[in-house]
Amino acid sequence: MPKKGEQGADTAGLLAYLFGPGDRDEHTDPHIVAAWDPALPCPARTPARITLSGLGLLLDAPVDALRGPRPAEHVWHASIRNAPTDRTLTDTEWATVAAEMVAVAGIAPHGDEHGCRWVAVRHAPDHIHIVATLARRDGRGPRIRGDILRMHTAARGFETAWGLEPMSPLDETARRAPATGEKEKAARRGLTEPARETLQRTVREAAALATDTTDFLNRLRDAGLRLREHHDENGAVDGYAVALPGDRADHGSRPVWFSGRTLAYDLSLPRIRERYEPALTPADITRAHHRIREAAALLARAGRTQGAGDVAALGDLLTVAAAVSPATVREKVRAAATRFEQASRAPGARTLDGTARTGFKAAARALEHAPRTARGGGAPAVLNLLLALVEAIESATAWHRAQHHRAQTTAAAQAAALLREAADLTTTGARTTASRTTASRTTASRTTASRTAPRTVRVTPAAERGPAPPPPVTGVPPRPPTGPHPGPGAGRSR
Repeated sequence: MPKKGEQGADTAGLLAYLFGPGDRDEHTDPHIVAAWDPALPCPARTPARITLSGLGLLLDAPVDALRGPRPAEHVWHASIRNAPTDRTLTDTEWATVAAEMVAVAGIAPHGDEHGCRWVAVRHAPDHIHIVATLARRDGRGPRIRGDILRMHTAARGFETAWGLEPMSPLDETARRAPATGEKEKAARRGLTEPARETLQRTVREAAALATDTTDFLNRLRDAGLRLREHHDENGAVDGYAVALPGDRADHGSRPVWFSGRTLAYDLSLPRIRERYEPALTPADITRAHHRIREAAALLARAGRTQGAGDVAALGDLLTVAAAVSPATVREKVRAAATRFEQASRAPGARTLDGTARTGFKAAARALEHAPRTARGGGAPAVLNLLLALVEAIESATAWHRAQHHRAQTTAAAQAAALLREAADLTTTGARTTASRTTASRTTASRTTASRTAPRTVRVTPAAERGPAPPPPVTGVPPRPPTGPHPGPGAGRSR
């Protein structure tokens, strides 16, 4: 799987990292497997012939020789990684991969003696890094527009030819993951997750429940996000950006803003508007699972175009279900919603009409207005909801499989597995609660029986112990001991 890194201006610094010990993953035996010059020595294996600084100077030489202005960021960087289940490729095979990748990317086309200079470094069994400088030896700049798309196409060819695990196509449906810098920033601030992930989840919940743009924006404000609206020439809202309070850049001088599209492909305002559904009559959780099952049956019979809107609405429903689920299963349902996110986006689809869409949206609205599930029907209601969601996701899995959406099929199947685990937790919890209730009733019955039995001995307390305790109230058995009393604070459950 090719992954393009950010361009930079420090060739020597990047080489020092690639040949160094590594920051997160340990680098083992770093060495060059291919380069623009097949005879180029490796600074790690033959340091007497060339040093890292010398290699950096050779790579930068065409850039330094430019007569006009040099590029501000002249270092091109990409990594190519195998799937964990793939066999370990040899250096020769990785060299073949590297030469093909720089050729299709426009860095050094095959047979072009004036191409850019580049090296491929291997410091782990499963991947290589390619470093190139963006100046051809004839003084022109390379044509690298669309490079990552062409690299992905080339990768599919190697997967087929060498029997490697096929990776997901680049269809703009994968989840936008936080960058390394965002993760490090969250760790420095002591946060459990990067700001991007918090914003993604909050915006997705608002989008899943909004009935119009005003409602959507108000939900973002109510969630405590900083909001910036973008207006067209007529004053109408045509875009938005959000920021997490406290997340700032440039030494705290400005908030870090994320537009909807930078959070996820389907969180731009035009895409969110496609998902609006008129306000529906509130209903409780016990009716929601009936709507879900009815919609799942419709999705199972959906056509190619209609199903796109159905799976999008199902993704919104999972987002809402995660937000209102009881604490015992919330993390599992949230993980399922996150995993299903890619399955909620059909490749190439731009219409979100669907026969099952209304049912899924109605169920989401019902969950929003329902009492908390722990008090709105207890464990049986939660279990019915989870099983209905599993049925719906299985219908979505079958629909994606019929359309040959490999990545979406995998994502939906994994989401269904997580929901089954949540259902198992609910079943176990319900059995435990039932056992405790039965034991409590048995203890209470025994206590009541002992209290109603005739007493033959009267015990008078000693004077220093104070007055005798009041007689028990008939018909109200004492509460059986269940451990330390939590007290009237936050520890008492309701």
